[in-house]
This record gives sequence, structure tokens and C-alpha cells, in this order.
Amino acid sequence: MKSFQTHKISSEHAGLTVENYLKQILHQSGRTIQKLTRQKGIFLNGKPVFLQRPLKVNDSLRVLVLEDASYGVQPEPGTIEILYEDAYLLVLNKPPYQLVHPTGQTTTGTLANHLAHHLAEQGVISTVRAVHRLDRETSGCIIFAKDARSQSLLEQQLKTRTLKRTYWALTKGLVEPPSGTIDAPIGPHPSLPNRRAINLQGETAVTHYQTIRSFSDTSLLELTLDTGRTHQIRVHLAHLGYPILGDKMYGLRSPLISRQALHATSVTFEHLGNNQPVTVAAPLPADIARMIDFSNSNELN
Repeated sequence: MKSFQTHKISSEHAGLTVENYLKQILHQSGRTIQKLTRQKGIFLNGKPVFLQRPLKVNDSLRVLVLEDASYGVQPEPGTIEILYEDAYLLVLNKPPYQLVHPTGQTTTGTLANHLAHHLAEQGVISTVRAVHRLDRETSGCIIFAKDARSQSLLEQQLKTRTLKRTYWALTKGLVEPPSGTIDAPIGPHPSLPNRRAINLQGETAVTHYQTIRSFSDTSLLELTLDTGRTHQIRVHLAHLGYPILGDKMYGLRSPLISRQALHATSVTFEHLGNNQPVTVAAPLPADIARMIDFSNSNELN
């Protein structure tokens, strides 16, 4: 049986067309609206309606709830750590060295494959939707939306910076000044296709940083992002002259860690049901915790 949601039109939204209401208020994408139209899933006051019809106060708009037909990836048994879950989303703690979703020749073993298996065990068919990205070697918080509307709302929070991502990184050198903002556009590297570089013709990229602790020749930084460009933190810190320890692509190898020392420590967002702020944190992974302990012990000796 088809499921519908009913929306009572308030005076604030009177005058909007049906299409504008679906896009601006319900945050439905153009593709979703096309699906709703094809499936006869939009009714105004109990009757099919044209998308350009203006809405009036107290109109009743019924919209079909589209159900996912697949997970979008192959479900595969594997361990996932759920940090937070509600009716709209999950926050997972991604381990280092694992891809978020299949790409290129890698079609299995990703966080998305394991999440799809978790959903299948619950008897839920829901496309796996990562709201943002983490590099293969980066650990920590990552958000998955449970449906298309939740994904759209969370992506809107990303654009308005209501959804905030916080990272910790261990860098080479004593960062000066100890806090600041890196505002430098990022684009493709001129000769290496897998890399990114500071590029005046690139996309706007803004990273804020704050030194948490300085050691003899290492800094522990907390970073937040206004944008989400590929490799943004890694490129920006290398550009500043303080590459992330263990970052083989933009910095230098480290005997203390076999990956870049970068961890997504927390995410903050507005709850999609009641608009209250929610903060979810991921514990430091063992390798980065050992590096901090090592740096501390060297300071004491």
C-alpha cells in the first residue's frame, strides 16, 4: 500500500506553486519531483494537481512517500560502529584504511557495503546515502541519511554551515600563528591526477584551525571546515608549511603512524525532527592516541 504525507498550507507559504513548495519547503529534488509526477504521487485537496498551481491557505497537499528499491551497493557482512541513530540518519565511526563507498575497482569491503548488510538484517531497504566524505585513511564521524529527504535537508545544513565537522590533526612543526583561517582555492593538481593543489582557478576552500597543544616539533590542531573540497585539510596544512604527519601524498612519512594523523572527532547538526542541536563525538583511534602519548612523554623527558 502506498504511503502519503499530508501538508497543511499556512499563510506563510500561500502563493507558492506546488513545485516551489516541494522544492523550497519539503526540499525535494527535481529528480524526485519527476518521480512523484510519474507515479501520480501529488494531490491537492484530494485531486491530482499541476505543478504550477498556486497554493492557498488551508490547502491540503498530499505527497507520496517514495520507497527505496535497493541499497545502491551490495550488502556485505562486516563490523560497523554506530555512534548515533534516529529516524532520519546514522552517524558511524569510520575506521582508518576503509573506503566510505565503492569506487573504481573496489566494490566490496567499504563502510557502505557493511551498513547495507546492517539495514538488511533489520529488514529495511534503504539506499545508503553518505552526506559527506572522509578519505580512506581518515577515521571518525561520518553521517549517512536514511532517505532522500533527510539527505537533502542535511546537505542544506552543510551549505548553511549548520552542520559542522570538527577534526584533529597532528602536524609537523610548531604552527604559527597558533590559530587562524586558511582561505585558499583548491583545484586539480597540474600534473598528478590523484592529487589536489592550491589553484587560483579552483573552488573556494576555507579551513579554520586552533592549536590544542604544541610539542617539541609537532602540533595538535583542531580544525573546522566551511567547505568540503577533496583533501581540503591535507592540502591547506601542507600549503601553510605544516603537513599532517604520516601523509604520504602531501607531507611526509612518520615512523609513529602508517597513515595521515587525521581524525573526524565530532559532527554537530540540527535534529531533523525538532531542530535541536545534536553533537556526536568519536573516540580517538589507538594510533593517534599513541602518537599524542609519545609526544607528551618526550616533552617530560
